[in-house]
Amino acid sequence: MSDKHRLTRYLVPSMADLLLATLLCALFFTNPSYLLLDGDTGYHIRAGEEILRTRTVPRFDIFSQHTPPLPWTAHEWLAEVIMALLHQAWGMNGVVGLYALLLALTFRQLFKALIGYQTGVLPAVAATIAALVCSQLHWLARPHLFSFLFLVLFHYLLENWRRKGGGKLWLLPPLMLLWANLHGGFAAGFLLLGAYLAGTAAGMIGATAEACRAARGMTAHLSRVAAACLAATLVNPYGWRLLLFPLKLVSDRYLMDHVAEFLPPAIHGWGPFTWLLLLLIALFALTPKKAEPTELLLVLGFGYMALTSVRYIPLFGLVTAPALAIRLNAVLQGSGRWQRLLREISARLAPLEEHARPPVWGAVAIAVVTAAAAGGLVRHAFDRHLMPVDAYQFVLRQGIKGKVFNSDEFGDYLIYRGYPDCRVFIDGRLDMYGAQRLREYNEVIEFRPGWDQVLQRYGIRWVIFEADSRFARFLEQRSEWQLVYRDKVAKVFLKKQVPR
Repeated sequence: MSDKHRLTRYLVPSMADLLLATLLCALFFTNPSYLLLDGDTGYHIRAGEEILRTRTVPRFDIFSQHTPPLPWTAHEWLAEVIMALLHQAWGMNGVVGLYALLLALTFRQLFKALIGYQTGVLPAVAATIAALVCSQLHWLARPHLFSFLFLVLFHYLLENWRRKGGGKLWLLPPLMLLWANLHGGFAAGFLLLGAYLAGTAAGMIGATAEACRAARGMTAHLSRVAAACLAATLVNPYGWRLLLFPLKLVSDRYLMDHVAEFLPPAIHGWGPFTWLLLLLIALFALTPKKAEPTELLLVLGFGYMALTSVRYIPLFGLVTAPALAIRLNAVLQGSGRWQRLLREISARLAPLEEHARPPVWGAVAIAVVTAAAAGGLVRHAFDRHLMPVDAYQFVLRQGIKGKVFNSDEFGDYLIYRGYPDCRVFIDGRLDMYGAQRLREYNEVIEFRPGWDQVLQRYGIRWVIFEADSRFARFLEQRSEWQLVYRDKVAKVFLKKQVPR
């Protein structure tokens, strides 16, 4: 190989390398960060710090004012420890860098997987972008982004096994061990395993005796791997109880019906999901490519989940990307002029992906982001136009003490800024608070009859709430509450002392 060709091989990036570098740098160097639109990041950091400080994983709540302490399954403990370590080293820069890298790796791996299924470069690019756009509504610096990456890895290993046999299924149990300690989304891994088990077993229907024997062997093999994955999930601080957490969550109908991310998507709420769903239906109907049983189960299963809850839309986009890419490739096999043109472009790009080449640009991007995070070139923090940054600074200056009633959106930020002095009424851990306390919270903010008795029962002395909320405007009309601070984000109220 000539020096010129060797240099070209190193310097011309593959599409996968370009995707990683572009996405990583775009997410990290955008300020204010797109990943810090949600305050949950704050409580995860503080939870990780407490785990590091005490060397134990909490089993009871430490952040709220409720007594006795509420039982708490900190199922994201390992992700929280990682976040705390990065925060201690590099502040919020480290946390943003971590999750920017996770997203970049997720979509790089997805694209590489699609290329491996011989879909062609352009269909793989289109399907990756579709999944990327569809998942954007949950791009937040929170542990669920670990589940995005692990879902793609699980799906890739299972699909490779289905197509080629053998493979690296032995990697699934150790991956599940990590996944179960990083985020509760590990349950999606078992949905994948179930779909592949059912799809493989379905291959025995109407098959020859030899095909039946092969399918039985594959089913038995995958069953053993699934059992090993189940055993791996038990290696966690909560043991078998961790397996009950997802079931307990989805069985609480009040939470499912009153928490925004558990609600079904409005048809006009998130356009990318609607268009992706319609496109998949059209491609399944119009292309000659027959759906495999496993493929159909995945599309129907994760499609149903996405239709029942907004939080599952990103998983639907990631899992259905192979089906989309394969059918887009089938569309390109036609004889039309534009189809031939796109096939030619895809063929010319293929050598960049087919030959192994060092991920130079990806490595450079990771090095640049690491240096920028460590050196403070970009300073990430919660946006004062979204979070009560100035309002809580006022609370600290004035020395306001006592029990607080706060919005659930502000609770996580208050934990980040105020713990241990400030103990919240509620925060993003709504699964921990349960239906009873969520009902009480809703009674207050909707000022139903008896709302003031709830505040009195909990001994609330001050309130911090969204400035434009109905509840904040309501409190302004109440003589027993004094507005002491306001800005465009938050209002702070103090309970007036009743003269004796």
